[in-house]
Amino acid sequence: MTPEPDAAVPGPPPPPTATYRLQLQPDFPFSAAAGAVPYLASLGISHLHLSPVLEAVPGSTHGYDVVDHTAVRAELGGEEGLRALSRTAHEHGLGLVLDIVPNHMAVPVPERLNRPLWEVLRDGPDSSYARWFDIDWDAHGGPHGGRVLMPVLGRRLGDELEHIRLDGDVIRYYDHEFPVRPGTAHLPLPELLDAQWYRLGWWRLARTELNYRRFFTISSLIGVRVQDPEVFQATHGKVLQLLREGVVDGLRIDHPDGLADPGAYLRRLDTATGGRWTVVEKILTGEERLPADWPVAGTTGYDALHRVDGLFVDAAGATELTGVYRGFTAQSEDRGGEWAATVRRAGYQVVTHELAAEVSCLAGLAARICEASPKLRDHAPWALRTAIRELLVRVPVYRPYAVAGERVPEGDAEMIRAAAEGARAAFTVPEEADTVDLVRDLALGLLGATPDHAAFCARFAQASSALRAKSVEDKAFYRYAPLLSAAEVGGDPGSPAVSPEAFHAFCARLQRDWPLSATVLSTHDTKRSADVRAWIALLTQVPGEWAELLERLTKETARAGGARAPDRHVAWTAWQIAFGLGFPRCDRAQPDRLAPAVLKSVREAGLRTSWTEADPVYEAAVEAFTEAGPCGPPRQSTALFRRSLDESARANILGAALLHLTMPGVPDVYQGTELEYAALVDPDNRHPPHFRPQLLSALDEGREPHDLSEEKLRLTATALRLRREHPHWFGESGSYEPLTAHGPAARHCVAFVRGGASITAITRLSRRLTDTGGWRNTELPLPEGAWTDLLSGAGVRGGRVPLTDLFAAWPVALLVRNEHAKGGRGR
Repeated sequence: MTPEPDAAVPGPPPPPTATYRLQLQPDFPFSAAAGAVPYLASLGISHLHLSPVLEAVPGSTHGYDVVDHTAVRAELGGEEGLRALSRTAHEHGLGLVLDIVPNHMAVPVPERLNRPLWEVLRDGPDSSYARWFDIDWDAHGGPHGGRVLMPVLGRRLGDELEHIRLDGDVIRYYDHEFPVRPGTAHLPLPELLDAQWYRLGWWRLARTELNYRRFFTISSLIGVRVQDPEVFQATHGKVLQLLREGVVDGLRIDHPDGLADPGAYLRRLDTATGGRWTVVEKILTGEERLPADWPVAGTTGYDALHRVDGLFVDAAGATELTGVYRGFTAQSEDRGGEWAATVRRAGYQVVTHELAAEVSCLAGLAARICEASPKLRDHAPWALRTAIRELLVRVPVYRPYAVAGERVPEGDAEMIRAAAEGARAAFTVPEEADTVDLVRDLALGLLGATPDHAAFCARFAQASSALRAKSVEDKAFYRYAPLLSAAEVGGDPGSPAVSPEAFHAFCARLQRDWPLSATVLSTHDTKRSADVRAWIALLTQVPGEWAELLERLTKETARAGGARAPDRHVAWTAWQIAFGLGFPRCDRAQPDRLAPAVLKSVREAGLRTSWTEADPVYEAAVEAFTEAGPCGPPRQSTALFRRSLDESARANILGAALLHLTMPGVPDVYQGTELEYAALVDPDNRHPPHFRPQLLSALDEGREPHDLSEEKLRLTATALRLRREHPHWFGESGSYEPLTAHGPAARHCVAFVRGGASITAITRLSRRLTDTGGWRNTELPLPEGAWTDLLSGAGVRGGRVPLTDLFAAWPVALLVRNEHAKGGRGR
């Protein structure tokens, strides 16, 4: 039996110095992770970071589709397998961090796998589990007479009746199973279906008719009401037991912006865990800040990813590259030609189509609130829907955090009021525009705290988060494609470059405010791994050469008799992905990886085809072009172009890795990325990892690296071990001090001191550096004393050091004072 989650949890163990993310799945279960522990401990991490481990849909390769919060997933080895992994990890000095999913559960096939949902489908609003889910029982049938839409049918009901049958106390439709409402099994099939607490419907109805909250636009993931204390206890009991018993040491919280009140949830969780190290997958937009009153260590690190990536983007070159892109693709402004216009159009499309059901829910809540108050009546339904849509598309971040009846966060009030000013322009009649003010005040929770008021305030914020994710992360990131490396969560494709000054300011703020926040470069959700992005970022240093290459590739594809691209936008996208991916030495062939990634790109973009409105002819043309061009004979020209940039890519890849591992925060290393790692969007980035413990041992014994992958492994192990040995340099008590180079190439160096005892120095924009004559007389002033570069083994004296000397062997340096060098390289 699961112990009560509110039992005391021991005081928190020390926070991580570095975590290593493992994607658990049936092909990589707990036993496989345990087998990797000796290698990972030697690498220098302090904690394993595990993808979700609770019972999920059978065969799931990610675990975010939870079906049972009370059990550890059997396909991974069950609870005993997790405990065995924990014992092995602890024996090697490692802790465990769990990724948990409070926002949603799976609507699985068969549906009986989710017992709480099964009972709600059987017993309706009287079920003891009805409080678990945000279901509008008033939709499609009046007060508590409504039914839950289950959009599972391949066609309309009348076309599928022959495939639906009663089997005892279960209604079956292919692999789907649904419970029979007690007392209705005797009815003929049509009447039987009408008598249930759910309605089997055509899957296309979900867009407009769905009456339960879901994850983004995915109807197979139903939202969970963890704001209810009983639901919180039921869904967190097992995880809290594992924390209390020392099996697990910290948590990652998936998608907190989906919750009704993230702050309240995190406060309850912090109390229940006893203040364990916890990070949240909060996506910060631009200069947005994490709410200061959240009791967490920080974010999962996408804000750091943007700053590190941006350092390796040449601002002037990015502008030139954008001009090349516009000339090559001829995209209209709002279909990928200009960033802001593209985001705006995508937002309107999503809020009008994919999130139509969510807007209807909000409009229904607003109408009920107005009907209950004579002062608020006479706002037309169309005006409410319009005002909601117009306000949602103007929210510039993922969501506000207002709670009905509570003080509105100052930033949220300003943001929503500014959005409302713009939204009023959608109305011709000023008096009708007053509906925007009503919706604004409801979104800010200013008009009351009744259940309907609270629901509107929460659901508006939840819809805002879904809108931002689907319109920006998906549609706009795939439509606006001048520099694909900038199209990552938390990124800004419209302004991808980050100056050294901005990078240092971010790091100083991170050290001051959130020194234990996670930082990442690659994750299970990045559209391209860090090394692929590092290659693509190089194009901002050679935009003219890239333009010439594209024209040459277009001609070569035509000469070879290959299929032409169905449009120039997909050609640009496919060639840039191919350039970034290169020709990795692995057992997965490039065509089998590139073609699915390009096809996913055009479906997500939704310009000519999509997941729900597919154009088979267009998709066939995309696949034929990808096979003939980027995966065909013309790829040799791409390979030659890449070869000319090998040294610049080396500087980017090693520079980004060293920044990530030594900047403020707790670095989270994604599986396999300690080596050169070229991966595209999921599922390409979720394959079981292949570790190389023998290579690490050889490098430790003094063998020189033979290639970039081996250099990256040495760098990663060296930096991680340094963090583990000297946590006070890098953690809460540490410090961060920028170092500024002097000379004609000063802006090509970024350097800083950690804890007064470790120096990181990297080369940025190395191709531009070479083109302008190299380092020349540029010097980096080091603190006084004797230093050793742990990567090259070279000794360095404090004072002004020529960068030609510092970067003679590697394009990066990791210096420590001699008394901490332990003989230089290796362990």
